[in-house]
Parts: sequence; structure tokens; C-alpha cells
Amino acid sequence: MPGYSDTKDDHLKRLRRIEGQVRGIAKMVEEDKYCIDILTQVSAATKALQSVALILLDDHMGHCLVDAARAGGAEQEAKLKEASDAIARLVRS
Repeated sequence: MPGYSDTKDDHLKRLRRIEGQVRGIAKMVEEDKYCIDILTQVSAATKALQSVALILLDDHMGHCLVDAARAGGAEQEAKLKEASDAIARLVRS
């Protein structure tokens, strides 16, 4: 069971709001809105996605990573590497 199971509905609500933001950005482009206004909305959507990613990462570390640490061995090493790689991807984005 994923670490975010208890907050799945909250995550889906956030993602639907972000989806609406992105549709709004597309509409702004279709309507030839001012570039800076579009960039402002892109920045807001990006920050919203980053927020979801950080919450999911926190859930993963608090659930999956903790369970793997209790199990030890290869599973622990694999989950730690997986989390480290995810953090690196988030930092690069």
C-alpha cells in the first residue's frame, strides 16, 4: 500500500487544480495573452507541482523507506537509492 494512501483524495484534488491551471495557461496562449502573465502562471503551476512532489516524497520516506529500513539488507539499500535518485531529480528540476 502506498505511503500516500491516507491522503490520496487530497493529492488528487491538488492535481486537479493544477490540471485546471495548465488548461488556463493553454487558453492564455490561444488568446495571445501577454507573455509575462503566461510565465507567471507557468511559475505558479510549477511550484504547485513541486509542492505535490515534496509531499509525496515525504510520504514515501515516512512509509516505504521506514519499512525498508526495518527490513534491512538489499531492500533497504534499494529503497534508499531510489529515494536518493528521486531527490536528485527534484533538485535538478
